[in-house]
Amino acid sequence: MAFQSKTFYSKKQVENWNKSFLGRAATLAKRHHFLLIGLPFMSIVAGGAYMLSFFTQLRYEKHDQRAQSLSEEEALSIVKNRRKVDMKEEYYKLQQMDLDSWEQVRVPRFPGESENKW
Repeated sequence: MAFQSKTFYSKKQVENWNKSFLGRAATLAKRHHFLLIGLPFMSIVAGGAYMLSFFTQLRYEKHDQRAQSLSEEEALSIVKNRRKVDMKEEYYKLQQMDLDSWEQVRVPRFPGESENKW
């Protein structure tokens, strides 16, 4: 025989299998591929999106904890400690600078950093 590993089922065994819950589910899955492939895929995508919402919510909560709002007293102390800016004074400071005799200075590199010379 060619198919010795495959067991033979009688007509009565096949009918009993088709009447059982697993048999009906197997025939439904063969007829409707959406139940076998599409439904699990859609449920994984929807469930993954739902679960990711918790992780993103946690991320933004941690970010908000780091960026705290200032109290009124701290905000007022920052405003009071500012330096008064006068336009004429700033203009005279710029006039005193010698802009014609400046020299370009290279930024020092970290040890082991490439020179990036082409």
